[in-house]
Amino acid sequence: MLIFAAMKTLQHFLVFAVTVCWCAGCSMIDYHPYDTRVSGAHDINRRNAERITASCEGRDEVHFVLISDTQRWYDETEDAVRSINARSDVDFVIHCGDISDFGMTKEFELQRDILNRLHVPYVVLLGNHDCLGTGADTFRYIFGEPNFAFNAGDTHFLCLNSNAFEYDYSVAIPDFGFITADREALPATVRRTVVAMHAQPTSDQFNNNVAELFQYEIRRYPGLAFCMCGHEHKLQVNEWFGDGILYYECGAAKKRQYIVFHLLSNGSYDYEVVNY
Repeated sequence: MLIFAAMKTLQHFLVFAVTVCWCAGCSMIDYHPYDTRVSGAHDINRRNAERITASCEGRDEVHFVLISDTQRWYDETEDAVRSINARSDVDFVIHCGDISDFGMTKEFELQRDILNRLHVPYVVLLGNHDCLGTGADTFRYIFGEPNFAFNAGDTHFLCLNSNAFEYDYSVAIPDFGFITADREALPATVRRTVVAMHAQPTSDQFNNNVAELFQYEIRRYPGLAFCMCGHEHKLQVNEWFGDGILYYECGAAKKRQYIVFHLLSNGSYDYEVVNY
């Protein structure tokens, strides 16, 4: 019996030892796809917004890129980064959301690491796909709060969470409290405004019960130039409210395109669609 017990103990020890070595050697232990433990850079929007403000200080012309909905298209996003880096006329990049497809932590990390290769700073808005699972929490850690704003030269950029459907209308989206507080804190040097969001008014994500009020509130900003969005994966320009304010959307990364906006010193702007 003693010999038998010793053999069983040795057998258990060998099984345990082999399992530990196998897992450690082959890196088979991994976290759940929706585990919010994140490695690498975080708090990106705040850090990069500060870089944008510093680099554009005192300027009356600003040039930036709009991209959106990179989601599962990693190769296409890498090509977009290479294309943008090849330009000499870009100050920063705004990503209008859906950086992930399923809200999984690894998706955020992979896309962040690709965008970190940009030669200019970038910021990312929250998309509806980014809200899936624990995605909103991961987004907050890596990029920051869903509502934020920054200044680039004499232009104010208001970046908003417009994914009301994903929150079942249980919180204020759009957040009019944030909009009012942000507008009241504007410095006197701001002479024009650009508003960015993921889902534009009339979309399935936007709380269209307050669409008219939303438009009224953003038009109270100094020199509202235009709005930008993503979500529908196609290039389009719409004037939803008959007030001359255009909403620009670029195609998803699978369409291999982005938009370059040039905000000019005379208060006007132009843009170009880049296919890469």
